[in-house]
Amino acid sequence: MAFAEYLHVFLLFAAQNFFSLFLFLKKYMAHEHDHHAHNHHFELSNRKAFIAGICLNLAFVFAEVIAGLVYNSIALLTDAGHNASDVASLALSLAAFWIAKKKSSSIYTYGFKKTTVLAALVNAVILLIAIGILGFESVTRLFHPQKVEGSIIAWIAGIGILVNGISASLFYRHRERDLNAKSAYIHLLADALVSIGVVLGGILIHYTTWYWLDPTIGLVIMIVILLSTWRLLRDSFRMTIDAVPSGIELEKIKNVILKIKDVKRVEHVHVWPLSTTENALTAHVIVNEELSFDEKLTVVDRIKHELLHHNIHHSTIELERSL
Repeated sequence: MAFAEYLHVFLLFAAQNFFSLFLFLKKYMAHEHDHHAHNHHFELSNRKAFIAGICLNLAFVFAEVIAGLVYNSIALLTDAGHNASDVASLALSLAAFWIAKKKSSSIYTYGFKKTTVLAALVNAVILLIAIGILGFESVTRLFHPQKVEGSIIAWIAGIGILVNGISASLFYRHRERDLNAKSAYIHLLADALVSIGVVLGGILIHYTTWYWLDPTIGLVIMIVILLSTWRLLRDSFRMTIDAVPSGIELEKIKNVILKIKDVKRVEHVHVWPLSTTENALTAHVIVNEELSFDEKLTVVDRIKHELLHHNIHHSTIELERSL
């Protein structure tokens, strides 16, 4: 049996079994739901999503590289390079989650939670480098088209739709609570959409022999990656320099504090990220002077409790006298 026939058999087998794998992964992700507190469950589920995503995409990268080299397809090799950078990004994020769990010390008083932010920034830089390398190769091939097997491109890309679609679904629940999960979701979903275009391109190449479509598809992939990476780069850079986290409005936070009974004024409010999932706040608050010391402390507790509902996990409230 020729290599192409072996590859067709492998792809057919993979396509037939991906749905079963999807159900298994869903069960794997939900297993701990009823046995742990909500916060712990989120961290555990998020970690499982990254592990599952790494395994799925790593297997697909090997398949794309083999097929791309054997059938001389820059579109497949470009997509393989992109998916390899996704695997590296997922692995980096997973490592950052592990490092972030280390306890604080007399030197690192906030612990290592900020490593998750650095991971998101490094991921964005890695993707930009990959864009440059793959973009150069695509432009070179555009001026010197080479014969490729359109049907193989379509088959591999079809599997890519399933792999990236399943992987993206694993991060769907976590995308609003963690920047790394959000970036993984966006990139994997974009990959699935790009794979649809690659399938259509492969079919056209097969029936028309327009070999210039192969590097053109590579350039389209590059542009999609660039657009999806820009927001990640922007958000991770802001978090690195302790800007107000995305999704939090400073004026809204001030109004939340002012609505609490006995709070008269709030000043010097600062909000910054401790990690991609936790935020901190410091504020000077003036409360009713007629309250006793214990009553003032009760007001502070109410402020901190209310801020928890607005994605502020660590609050430092300083009480001041009214002028």
